[in-house]
Amino acid sequence: MRIVIAGGHGQIALRLERLLTARGDEVAGIIRKPEQAGALLVSDTEPVVCDLETASLEDVVKHLEGADAAVFAAGAGPGSGVARKDTVDRRSAVLFADAAERAGVRRFLIISTMGAAHEPPPDTEPVFAAYLRAKAAADDDIRARAGLDWTVLRPGRLTNEPGTGRVKLAERTGRAEITRDDVAAVLVALLDEPRTAGHTLELINGDTPVAEAVSAVAEQG
Repeated sequence: MRIVIAGGHGQIALRLERLLTARGDEVAGIIRKPEQAGALLVSDTEPVVCDLETASLEDVVKHLEGADAAVFAAGAGPGSGVARKDTVDRRSAVLFADAAERAGVRRFLIISTMGAAHEPPPDTEPVFAAYLRAKAAADDDIRARAGLDWTVLRPGRLTNEPGTGRVKLAERTGRAEITRDDVAAVLVALLDEPRTAGHTLELINGDTPVAEAVSAVAEQG
């Protein structure tokens, strides 16, 4: 497959790129800064410099033409304020989805967050609340699109511990941690299983091997 990943320099994206290129897929990672390219080239991922906060729809469509799947893994990241939670976590996701539809790329995965399922409690720190609302709005936009075979993945609290290869993947899992390694492994399995389209899934570390967890979701229809 040819897979285009938005947020190609992110921690999950870099892991995903390594997994995909190692098995022979052609991968392009969209990055904001030319100096980020080296981290992608290590895994033979094609770096594509394109700032989704300022790019036109036509610019992004060009980068998606000929792809078999698109993965939105971008995020404003720690230290960003309320405004960038909207411009990156919501608007850039919507732009990327628009471009995927225009380019005819039906398979679309988005990395969301578990807290996006509900309105943040009143005492939530304002920037984090803005992040949760932006993620929820992006998810809602993408799930309303008939032109995409979408899957929304909502991981629990991310860690950099080594992956276990065992997870809990379901519509509701309860809150817990998940390693970034295991998120990347689940994304690969989701790309390989078209029957997971139309699902919004929470993900935490668990007892079920990744392939079995994804197959179980697919068999639910």
